[in-house]
Amino acid sequence: MEGLNVAQPDITLHLDMEGTIQRVSHSAAIPDSDVESLRGRAWSETVGDVGGDKIKHMLEDARDRGISAFRQLNQHFPSGLKLPIEYTAVRLGDNQGLVAIGRNLQAVAELQSRLVAAQQAMERDYWKLREVETRYRLLFDSSNEAVLLIRASTLHIVEANPVAIRALGVSAQGGEFLAEIAAKERQHFEDMLQRVRDQGKAPAVMIHMGQDQTPWLVRASLMTAGPGPMYLLQLSPVSAEAPASLVNDTMPIADLIARVPDAFVVLDKQGTVLRTNQAFLDLVQAGSEAVVVGERLSRWLWRPGADLTVLLANIQLHGTVRLFSTTVHGDLGLETEVELSASGDRQGDPQHIGVLIRDVSRRLVNSTHGRELSTLVSTLTEQIGSTSLRDLVRDTVGVVERHYIESALELTNGNRTAAAELLGLSRQSLYAKLNRYAMDGGTQSPSDNKA
Repeated sequence: MEGLNVAQPDITLHLDMEGTIQRVSHSAAIPDSDVESLRGRAWSETVGDVGGDKIKHMLEDARDRGISAFRQLNQHFPSGLKLPIEYTAVRLGDNQGLVAIGRNLQAVAELQSRLVAAQQAMERDYWKLREVETRYRLLFDSSNEAVLLIRASTLHIVEANPVAIRALGVSAQGGEFLAEIAAKERQHFEDMLQRVRDQGKAPAVMIHMGQDQTPWLVRASLMTAGPGPMYLLQLSPVSAEAPASLVNDTMPIADLIARVPDAFVVLDKQGTVLRTNQAFLDLVQAGSEAVVVGERLSRWLWRPGADLTVLLANIQLHGTVRLFSTTVHGDLGLETEVELSASGDRQGDPQHIGVLIRDVSRRLVNSTHGRELSTLVSTLTEQIGSTSLRDLVRDTVGVVERHYIESALELTNGNRTAAAELLGLSRQSLYAKLNRYAMDGGTQSPSDNKA
């Protein structure tokens, strides 16, 4: 029996050719002393309902090939004890019967249970860490103070929040923070860091940074991390007013914008957010204005790129846009149906664009196009029984396609190129559908004429 793991069997069952137990022997690994009560019983009756098929296959293999594969069974003993045992069956010579040799797997089962429990504990700890990391990220990004993480050994910037990047002009990571400080104050700053490292805290110090030597009050805290300790720096402007880099004096009526009940956002001509009100922050689920300023509005729109492209194109062409329908996706997953109205600061090549975003998800009145579409679909439904399913499906697809093409052309004021982009079609595909449905596609854009 070379190759079998049976050097020290924990239990041995002597069976006849039909699988009836004739004799039982066991080692100290089997605590039940009444195993002899198994004699005369069919082996398949001592392993429960699940193990019967396994024993049947083991007996057939042993009779036909002389030995069976190893299988795990739950062996039931007369005292009520149940043990996981790995068995193999071997045929004796001259048809003298079979021998089932088993090894107690209880220790292995306990180790497997401990492994599963440890793995589940690791999963729970992992998700707790993810939750802590998410909270840290929200606080870090939404802070109104300039906050940086610098490595204690090199004083290189590991991470900077949006306020620090804009106000201090530092890189998000990799730059040397000490180089940003006025030369005569660097030793004073390093002494403060050393005191934090030795005593855990130190009074804030004033430093001057940047080309304009703006004064800042900096506080430091020591943090432990995997690669090595880091300092968390919090910088506050010394003057009562925020630095000029944090305030855009060219933006008028700031108080009025803040009080508008609908979301309001000011963009540059590339669609980058310059100013928002609280209603917009609530709509996109952002913690503070610092998180959204510098991002393109397309980040939160239903079709990133397409909606903003159409909006900006119409502003450049017409100066204003009214009731542009789309969907806003918040940073935490909330989706809101909205209408956009926008206007540039001047007619022709506006430098700033004001966008009013109104939540229309609670409106109960359907649009005219929606009622027309429902009426057409109801008409097609009445043809069931007199028209084949294939024809009904074809006609329904045509009605829906025509409806969406008309809606896209209406949204883009008849601009076919913008409508094709909004629908995700090429201009050639849109023209083909306009011809198919005998539709007047509206005015052509300059790019249409070139085509």
